[in-house]
Amino acid sequence: MSDVTRAKHGRPVHHWRRDIVELAALFTAVAVADGVANLIGHGPDGTALLLISAVILVATAGFHTWWARRHGHAPPTSDPGARPPSDGRAGGLPGEEAGTAAPVAGVEATVLWRMRTTVKDAPGSLAALCTALAQHQVDILSLQTHPLADGTVDEFLLRAPAELATSEITRNVAQAGGTATWIERADAHDLVDAPTRVLGLATRTALDASELPLALRQLLGRCTIRSLPAVSPVSGRAAEGAPVEGALEDTVMRLRAPEGGVITVERPYLPFTPTEFARARALVELDARLGPRIPGGQDMLTLPQGNAITVRRADAADVEAAKAMHERCSPRTLSMRYHGPVGDADRYLSHLLSPSFGRTLAVQTASGRIVGLGHLLWDGDETEVALLVEDDWQRRGIGVELLGRLVTMAVEAGCESVYAVTQASNTGMVAAMRSLGLPLDYQIEEGTLVITARLDAAPVSSRLPYDQGQSHAQHGTWTSRD
Repeated sequence: MSDVTRAKHGRPVHHWRRDIVELAALFTAVAVADGVANLIGHGPDGTALLLISAVILVATAGFHTWWARRHGHAPPTSDPGARPPSDGRAGGLPGEEAGTAAPVAGVEATVLWRMRTTVKDAPGSLAALCTALAQHQVDILSLQTHPLADGTVDEFLLRAPAELATSEITRNVAQAGGTATWIERADAHDLVDAPTRVLGLATRTALDASELPLALRQLLGRCTIRSLPAVSPVSGRAAEGAPVEGALEDTVMRLRAPEGGVITVERPYLPFTPTEFARARALVELDARLGPRIPGGQDMLTLPQGNAITVRRADAADVEAAKAMHERCSPRTLSMRYHGPVGDADRYLSHLLSPSFGRTLAVQTASGRIVGLGHLLWDGDETEVALLVEDDWQRRGIGVELLGRLVTMAVEAGCESVYAVTQASNTGMVAAMRSLGLPLDYQIEEGTLVITARLDAAPVSSRLPYDQGQSHAQHGTWTSRD
């Protein structure tokens, strides 16, 4: 094992040959010093010469120490095999210090930042800001402008030296005339220019209506998106709507959903600009013009018992078939799923099957009957998974198959975790969550069990051809139990 490998694994590196040489040098120095002392000490001015030599040695040692402290602050070399700390997607505050990055040989370590600041709408204001950044070797990779009534919001993508703190950046921006400055860490995905990113989000929305909340979140950054139906599935009363043209109130925007409900977008840490509001409204209008749609395609599978089933995406057109499945389910199965009065179960289906609130997978038999539903629901910043399998089709692996596909969808959508709400006595759902092989958190309160699965360990590869907009069937078998 080489010295580099041992050092990388945290093991001390010992050189026995160097130790022997150092010991030999030490004994030689002692012998020479003793001989010189005896020779000088017996001379006429021996004592004075020894004292002068000692003073010179002490002065030399002091000068060497001072010089080393003054000129010995070269940055330590980082372990090239070490993994840099993950800082997630949380935004950095203006006072946060920049994290260190492992420098590449011959290249200065840099960090990507996204910064937004407000400047006066006057000639030379942007030039002064760019000059202030250039003085600290900060490179401007891209710039977007958001006009306001009394100024302009400039959004930068910056590449700055790793040792440069965000507080230093914001201080210089303020001195150059920038106000309300906000900064956070960026990553390689932010290198894509804004028009390309918007076109990509529009394409995703055009292919799948359930992509709209995810596209809005990627368009506007870290924000909370909630969809409210036009009619509440619980009370049956009409919800308060939004104006046709939408409404913008500082950190909250309200948009008219295609089906008549309301999409609320909230970003408490950063006010929305009219430019962002216009982009979000255009994306929602595109979704409304295209109408209901889901990707085509389906997977044909064979159960261990020999039954052939089909797994496909479902939407509002499957409400009647889902109600028919409810009628075949026992009251216990419905109560395990909906945690409320069994008679109200049908009222939730229009909400659950709407692409505006998430994605739904349906399991269909050869005769065309739906015998299982799996929901992936966008719940603000969180994501919920829910399963319902008809009684006669339970314990056949359908629930595990649905849950695995829903988790794959969540990973591809960039979700950090998914949670399931069930009853503590629902051993089937607990077993299905455990079969994922992911880290799980359990919370129990008054008989209600909430299981949260963290997706940082989940594979990103998809098993869902219909998520790719393709239409082809796959055949397979599995032996896991529901």
